[in-house]
Amino acid sequence: MKPMMAVILAGGEGERLSILSSVRAKPAVPFGGKYRIIDFTLSNCVNSGIDNVVVLTQYNPRSLNDHIGLGRPWDLDRNTGGVKMLQPYISRGRVAEWYRGTADAVLQNWNVIEHDPCDTVLVLAGDHIYKMDYTPFIAAHRRKRADVTIAVRRVPLADATRMGILAMDETMRITEFQEKPKAPRSDLASMGVYVFSKRALKKWLTDDRPDFGGNVVPAMIEGGGRVFGYRFDGYWQDVGTIQSYWEANMALVEERPELDLYDRSWLIHTRSEERAPAKIGETAQVHRSLISHGCVVNGTVVNSVLSPGVRVEVGAVVRDSIVMFDSVIRQGAIIDHAILDKEVMVGPGAVVGDGPDGPPNRQEPGRLNTGITVVGKRAMIPRGQRIGRNVKIGGSVRAADFTGRVTRSGDSVMRPEDAVIPRTPAKPASNPVVVRPGRSSAEGAAS
Repeated sequence: MKPMMAVILAGGEGERLSILSSVRAKPAVPFGGKYRIIDFTLSNCVNSGIDNVVVLTQYNPRSLNDHIGLGRPWDLDRNTGGVKMLQPYISRGRVAEWYRGTADAVLQNWNVIEHDPCDTVLVLAGDHIYKMDYTPFIAAHRRKRADVTIAVRRVPLADATRMGILAMDETMRITEFQEKPKAPRSDLASMGVYVFSKRALKKWLTDDRPDFGGNVVPAMIEGGGRVFGYRFDGYWQDVGTIQSYWEANMALVEERPELDLYDRSWLIHTRSEERAPAKIGETAQVHRSLISHGCVVNGTVVNSVLSPGVRVEVGAVVRDSIVMFDSVIRQGAIIDHAILDKEVMVGPGAVVGDGPDGPPNRQEPGRLNTGITVVGKRAMIPRGQRIGRNVKIGGSVRAADFTGRVTRSGDSVMRPEDAVIPRTPAKPASNPVVVRPGRSSAEGAAS
């Protein structure tokens, strides 16, 4: 294969995932028990023979830096190629600003791409769950001598309003592209997976075109660029909402899941610390669930996904739920249709997801409205507490933060200092500085 570089866009805040992405970038959110979302894109690269990877981070990069590190789990710890973690840094000459979009992130890192011997650049989203061999995709791009080739697939029309929708002619050339149209005329959508010729990428990346879907691709079509599509029919999911994230996890426990994590020919690699094997005690009942290493189950687990180190004590029940690393469900507690972030402690006899579906969450009605209750990292649910549906429990909440023994559906419980969570980056300081990308080492513990 000719020299290739993969650029993974991993700086997204993913605010529709509510408090799951408040302490980490969306690509770093745990998925499927032991994995992180970005593991799937990284694994696609190495399984496709691509060993020259750049990861662009921005929002809360600590988890990604710590998780990816030098890239050893993906065999990307190399002297030539390997993985580079790039994030904004301060230099002279321009006012500080975050990346203004996907294309702007690549443009601000152009010096890294320009000095690489690659002739083709794969631009990938780091926040989707999918298995894809990029080899035939790249071959189709080169065969058509395209400036850019976009991976496309059919999607439900209900989802088309939040995607790039396109039309192709009989030669697979893209003739029309609309980014997130209010009234989509097609169900053929961009997957956010592009392969560019390096020369074309340099030509079409400009300061006034901050997004690939919203600016660069339409400009290329209008300007006569060779823009082609590549149909992909394999597994692909955008887990950008609480409901889609929950559904994608729950689908993994089916008898024959569409996403086969046990396919030895296409392994999903991840950073995985050493832990003891999972232990299922004599009082345990486990049905249709994923139980990761280090778990100790003495209660009942049904149709659920447990990350490493989770403990379910005698008489506790976990049903239709996702429980992340090192959380503890004490004796007699019940977890139903809930997502628990890392290191959550649920007290004896507490109920999370109590009663029938209630009203949407009053703080986040557009995100928590399908009956799923979400509990933030290191929260402590007190003994006997009853928590309804569509409830948001903030990270590091303690017993004193609950105002009563019952938290009604649609309510939120937050620490006083987190009662209002800023959802957009802070404005630049009055003294202008430049934010430009640079290499960063891993910092701190993973989120």
